Amino acid sequence: MATSEPVPPTTVVATQPPMEALLDLDRYPLDRPDSDEYRQLVQRCRTALADDGLFDLAGLLRSAALVPIVEVLRPMIDNASFTHRRRHNIYFSPEVPGLAHDHPALREMETVNRTVCADQMGQTDLVHVYEWAPLRRFLAAATAVPELFVMDDNLARVNVMSYRDGEALNWHFDRSEFTTTLLLQQPMAGGDFEYRPDLRADGKANHDGVGRLVAGLDTAVRRHRADPGTLTVFAGRNTAHRVTPTIGERDRIIAVFSYYERPGVLFTAAERVGFYGRS
Repeated sequence: MATSEPVPPTTVVATQPPMEALLDLDRYPLDRPDSDEYRQLVQRCRTALADDGLFDLAGLLRSAALVPIVEVLRPMIDNASFTHRRRHNIYFSPEVPGLAHDHPALREMETVNRTVCADQMGQTDLVHVYEWAPLRRFLAAATAVPELFVMDDNLARVNVMSYRDGEALNWHFDRSEFTTTLLLQQPMAGGDFEYRPDLRADGKANHDGVGRLVAGLDTAVRRHRADPGTLTVFAGRNTAHRVTPTIGERDRIIAVFSYYERPGVLFTAAERVGFYGRS
């Protein structure tokens, strides 16, 4: 795996605006859990998650907040990000118990992106949104789990990933049951989110189906394209997904918010080095 030299974290201190200046809480009443509008929103999201494997809150991040958030992140991406360039299979593991080394599911692919970690962002608006308790409570309700917790891991809890021309995130599964992303900038073309719902299930690995997917033979793959400011939640642990190569001079920039159903979650030192070049 090729890596770039890790850059020391950047400390950013910012005066936090009120959450209603960042998020459209008129359209999405995340701060009013006792309202009928909130309950209806939760039900819509649960239905979309069951039917489509994901749900969107389009325009949750106000357009007026997008530009300053990207402006704060831009120098971090350009000067302090880790270039994650890796040959990997869909499992990010060289060996999978029960699979021969030449099984189609273990076909290698390449991922390339630039990653900024939470400890480099300080108390920026993006981290403020991630830590906002009403958002966590809403996401727990929408995904029908009792409670969600922020990660204790100062690198992995919030990541911002940038994809330049020709760069992509290849097929993989996530560690957490659900994955939450906030799109900050779309490229000129490409950079589409593709996913295959229900490819596997807990206790049912479906290695042959995974092999068909990575070979490009699965006709049930779906493509999803959102506008900047959209928060998306999908069932990432059992839904294979990727981002297609970007095209053009404008990067695709997306934030990944990591929440878990138990407190105290940390990546291992090996995982940190693999994804961020440092532990």
